[in-house]
Amino acid sequence: MNDVMIGSAQKAGVASTLAVTTAASAALPATLDELGERVRGYLDAARSTNTHRAYRADWAHFTAWCADHQLVPLPAETSALVLYLTAHAEVLKPSTLRRRLVSIAQAHRVAGLPTPTTDAGVTSVWRGIRRRVGTAQVGKVALLVDDIKAMIAALPETTGGVRDRALLLLGFAGAFHRSELVALDVADVELVRDGAIVTIRRGKTDQDGQGQKVGIPRGKHAATCPVRALTAWLERLDGSGPIFRAVDRLGHVRLTRLSDRDVARIVKRAAVAAGLDPAHYAGHSLRAGLATSAAAGVEERAIMAQTRHRSVAVARRYIRLTERGRP
Repeated sequence: MNDVMIGSAQKAGVASTLAVTTAASAALPATLDELGERVRGYLDAARSTNTHRAYRADWAHFTAWCADHQLVPLPAETSALVLYLTAHAEVLKPSTLRRRLVSIAQAHRVAGLPTPTTDAGVTSVWRGIRRRVGTAQVGKVALLVDDIKAMIAALPETTGGVRDRALLLLGFAGAFHRSELVALDVADVELVRDGAIVTIRRGKTDQDGQGQKVGIPRGKHAATCPVRALTAWLERLDGSGPIFRAVDRLGHVRLTRLSDRDVARIVKRAAVAAGLDPAHYAGHSLRAGLATSAAAGVEERAIMAQTRHRSVAVARRYIRLTERGRP
């Protein structure tokens, strides 16, 4: 059972629902085979890649722990889940434990089994953990305007430096999620007289893929203008494909698209160059920084329009007071 993963359980559930086995599917008309593949594709698309990755990691952690303690993960006894929560109550963040519960419940649902996470004993222990440990999220420090200026000034005049300058300034000005930044293609940017219009094909705040357009105004100062920085980087590309790509040690631009983790590494590297503690910053610091910096003189609804938040409560988590945001 330790090899059971969320993705494979989903496919097994679909195969059961359609009553299609590997042997039987060969005898089906091609049209039904194609429909079956489409169903699997839609199930995979129901959640973002990051969500799939998190679920798989959560399930792997739970099954490994069960194996170490001679417990069965699927179906899991409520006593096993209570012990798992207790063992990790002061090791993992409450937010991580909460996601683990969701992942475990999902694994049971797709396997057609009742979920142990709704048991009264499990919910009581979880409630006790939340009260004792707390559930407040601790985010990374927001990068404010002066921080961004210092980071940009410290970047080298290399191909990698040109890319990082564009990524940092665009990420800040557009309040982009790091996943949105690395998903951008050259075709998603339209340069206009007053700035640039960036189209997000699909983002964290737009899971249905309706698309969102983000206006990026030109900056007052050339050194920190996001549009000029982006234009300078686009001029080094071949006119198509991903915008933010890998750059090798010789300064050659590769076709490989950066990952969201690369964004975090770039932010941390720039923080070190600017004399900031990299432990306090990550890719999310750019998005939080725009909201926090704008909060000093911009209406809340205007900030929400740029960050693309629909919930005021969630948006306010991003608008962190400067004294809270300093290490």
